[in-house]
Amino acid sequence: MAGEITDLVALERTGTGKGAARQARRDGMVPGIVYGGDNDPLPINIPFNRLLKMLKAGRFKSQLFNLKVEGHEDVRVICRNVQRDVVKDLPTHLDLMRLRRTSRINLFIHVDFINHAAAPGIKRGGVLTVVRPEVELEVTAGDIPEKITVDLTGLNIGDVVTISMVDLPEGVKPTIDRDFVIANISAPSGLAASSDEEEGQDEDGETEE
Repeated sequence: MAGEITDLVALERTGTGKGAARQARRDGMVPGIVYGGDNDPLPINIPFNRLLKMLKAGRFKSQLFNLKVEGHEDVRVICRNVQRDVVKDLPTHLDLMRLRRTSRINLFIHVDFINHAAAPGIKRGGVLTVVRPEVELEVTAGDIPEKITVDLTGLNIGDVVTISMVDLPEGVKPTIDRDFVIANISAPSGLAASSDEEEGQDEDGETEE
């Protein structure tokens, strides 16, 4: 199961329409709507500063939240849209969708690398270069993996780890169709530099016949 899901605290918005939304913005709030599931749409307000901080952190629309609204049961939601001011590019409204446990969603999942000591390439001084510390996966809302694991056992300098080499949990699949790179083991900088020098010397030492 996934690790701790971030709480998104909101207030129920009294009144609907443009007038209520404008008043919310004057009060330092961003109006929004929660829809989906078996319940009626719920108008909400989220503190502007808190929302802006979360947006700046990145991947707001690919993250699962635990929505907390006083007087209502907590519910898992995902953001479907953030409207912004065309001039200031600041959030003016957001749409959140309630999720059933069976809902399929795209989320970024952390990649964990294990067995560094069992990788001959690392023992020889090679460096693990992580291309994707997180991978976007299609998962079920009720069964989100906390992480995916890459076993480095047996990997040598020059070896590459792609998504097809990773054992993904049942029902989980990448959002990208191609077999993309997650990490590789590169040569130590000193070794790479000496190899370049040797190649340069060979080229300089060549004679035309």
